[in-house]
Amino acid sequence: MENHPKKEQTYIMVKPDGVQRGLVGEIISRIEGTGLKIVALKMFVANKEKLVEHYGKTDEWYESKGKIIVENRTTAGLPIEKTAHEYGKGIIDALVNYMSSGPVAAMVIEGNQSVAIVKKLVGGTEPTTSDVGTIRGDLTLDSYHLANLDSRAVRNLIHCSDQVDEAVREIGLWMLPEDIHDYRTVHEVMLYDVNADGVQE
Repeated sequence: MENHPKKEQTYIMVKPDGVQRGLVGEIISRIEGTGLKIVALKMFVANKEKLVEHYGKTDEWYESKGKIIVENRTTAGLPIEKTAHEYGKGIIDALVNYMSSGPVAAMVIEGNQSVAIVKKLVGGTEPTTSDVGTIRGDLTLDSYHLANLDSRAVRNLIHCSDQVDEAVREIGLWMLPEDIHDYRTVHEVMLYDVNADGVQE
């Protein structure tokens, strides 16, 4: 990936719930509306081994998330049947199973501050606290609490990269070089060119 602000790339996957609910077009429209452009787009059923590599969580992460599940189950009066670590690992197991249950729509998005802008559009991972106006805040009503009690993955429509280095890793994991296209859109003249009276790189 070229090291230039205009060429910053991020990775998104519309999850099976987003595909099943027919929201791929809505999500693309919101992203393209900012001036960012799609440079790669494909649909596939995600491989489980690749998904485990994609999420790449540590034992510390499993432990911390598992403790939350234990607390939620205790509050709800449900039995504690596993260790915190096992409950935490179960989050990723459930997510991998869900993410491989049907097709996803994967994209590479390019443009200035693409990682930060897409994160802002997508909203927080917890649907019930995602801001109004975000993809997750507007289009879904699931919650971590309910998903944890049901021992399943949260249905929050879309994955997006958190950091630039994470985007580079995820793009390399899911896309081939020939999947990514280098082209210029008409609106880039207005967004990026220095002079309003002519084209200047």
